[in-house]
Amino acid sequence: MALVPYEEGAGWGARQLHSPAATYRFASRTIRLRQDWRRLGVAAVVWDAAVVLCAYLEMGSTDLRDRSVIELGAGTGLLGIVATLL
Repeated sequence: MALVPYEEGAGWGARQLHSPAATYRFASRTIRLRQDWRRLGVAAVVWDAAVVLCAYLEMGSTDLRDRSVIELGAGTGLLGIVATLL
């Protein structure tokens, strides 16, 4: 696990983590997720790594049909949702 110094209100990237919702478009679907950083912490936000991996999976180089996929540590579950849709 990596620890990153964090100050609320500082920096550009932190603002998106405090947004109450995040909306993405993957697998020809719009996915809207609720976020709650203050109450639930780091597990309750969509992290950039999950978005990047979703985009990679959507490119189609990895066939997910008839496969079991487990997602660990990617925030709100965006990656698991997209893997299911693909």
